[in-house]
Amino acid sequence: MDQKKWKEIMDKEPIPNSILEKMEYLRRRGETVIADKYIKRPTMIEGIRKASALNTLVLNEVEKNIHVGMNTQEIDVIVAEFTEKNGGICAPYHFEGFPKHVCTSVNEEVCHGIPTRLKKLHEGDIINVDCTTIVNGYYGDASRMFYIGHVSEERRKLCEVTKEALEIGLKAAQPWAHVGDIGYAIQNFIKKTGYSVVRDIGGHGVGLEFHEDPFVAHIGQKGRGMVLVPGMVITIEPMINAGGASVVIDPYNDWTISTRDGKDSAQWEYTILITEEGNEVLSY
Repeated sequence: MDQKKWKEIMDKEPIPNSILEKMEYLRRRGETVIADKYIKRPTMIEGIRKASALNTLVLNEVEKNIHVGMNTQEIDVIVAEFTEKNGGICAPYHFEGFPKHVCTSVNEEVCHGIPTRLKKLHEGDIINVDCTTIVNGYYGDASRMFYIGHVSEERRKLCEVTKEALEIGLKAAQPWAHVGDIGYAIQNFIKKTGYSVVRDIGGHGVGLEFHEDPFVAHIGQKGRGMVLVPGMVITIEPMINAGGASVVIDPYNDWTISTRDGKDSAQWEYTILITEEGNEVLSY
């Protein structure tokens, strides 16, 4: 978002005193509290809702069209054309040099898979499609897993457990709780399944920029990390591996992250708003 517009909205729509006072009290106690500028004001929240709503529709469009035999570049075209037709911009395109409009990560690829005509989807594959959409300077971000044709029980279970981990993290994302509560809830659940949680990559603040504070780890300790203040917008996006937690980055494209042991990985992602009553899922 344009910094001038950002400041104008903050000046017109100050943070409620009740929230400011509690933030200051927590800072004095030594808690880590987000900078005031990242507390979203009502105008900002409406803008983020619109971007998030379109982002959800983009993933719905992918769901309607994804099929055995297509290549991942075709997914990129679907995302780019649908987003543009509906007044949005694909945030990944040329972000820090990323060459495509969406991330497509297949099987052992954890995240940041680059669409290409050479990568075909085969019967039994699982794929994560990760979209971020900009509308009028605001961002919405989410990803889903898709089954390609008939998928093995092992792969289906991995995807279902990962979705459950996201929902468990969502329940922990309560006002005045801590980021560490989210990671603790996810990690505590996953360690009982025999899977592992990717540690090197996580969720993040979002809404006015692609990536904002805080970093949202999917491992953590209760009561530790940044306080979740009403008005914060973050992503929760656990990446769960069937094998070990270690990952490697593709040395040829310097983007795609895969499991070190070559076993499958799954990820689901929501953009959520922390409210005074709980949280609200904005994009899914």
